[in-house]
Amino acid sequence: MSNVILFAPFVKKWEGDFSNDPLDSGGATMHGITLYTFKVYCRAKRLPVPTVQDLKNISDEMWLDVLKTMFWDRWKADLITNQSVANLLVDFVWASGKWGIKIPQRVLGVQDDGIVGNITLSTLNKKNQKEFFDKVWGERVKFLQNIVKNNPTQKRFIKGWINRINDLKFSTL
Repeated sequence: MSNVILFAPFVKKWEGDFSNDPLDSGGATMHGITLYTFKVYCRAKRLPVPTVQDLKNISDEMWLDVLKTMFWDRWKADLITNQSVANLLVDFVWASGKWGIKIPQRVLGVQDDGIVGNITLSTLNKKNQKEFFDKVWGERVKFLQNIVKNNPTQKRFIKGWINRINDLKFSTL
């Protein structure tokens, strides 16, 4: 089974530290966690509403918990048998929200409702993992190209987005 601890270094590598680029729809982010996501996380954990300063000072332990509870667990990735497939899927939902579930569900041929349940997981784990990885990888590239096509201001990000996807490699483990 897959493990978020093996995925976390990949995310940190590509996300960097604090940023608040006005052209990035995510707004203020720290290691890729947006202020909006951090607020949702804190509300769910019954913590005070965080500020941008709180986000800047997020501990590694809390960052990992946000990654796990808000993204990894959305894919129920602990139950995905192939780590590289789990990494690709969770990174997709990390970067693209519900589309990171709906598009892979379409590739699987299951209902694309954006909710990972038993049918999605069972179908996923029965698929040829390399073929599935390659199809989702290609769909993700198309998705990003469409973002730029529909919003040319995002062109400045496409090279980094594609480099990140290129860094996701398939492994049989």
